[in-house]
Amino acid sequence: MIHGESMTVASWTFVAGTALPEHSHPHEQIALVVEGELELTIGGDLHVLRSGDAAVIPGGTPHSARAVTICRVMDTFHPVREDFR
Repeated sequence: MIHGESMTVASWTFVAGTALPEHSHPHEQIALVVEGELELTIGGDLHVLRSGDAAVIPGGTPHSARAVTICRVMDTFHPVREDFR
């Protein structure tokens, strides 16, 4: 995790089949798939993201994800995720 003055950047590696249950937070989030394939549901809409694809998740919007393959994801949050410090 990298914490700046007004944002947090996180790097994750998920094994195939990893499920992230639906949740929400007040932070705006940008998810960038660096490698692999990720199913990302944002506000009930399913998006299939592959290497190089990104999605914007507005603050307060319910979202969930499932790694279709092993994948690496970079998430950027604004403002800082104090709960990740």
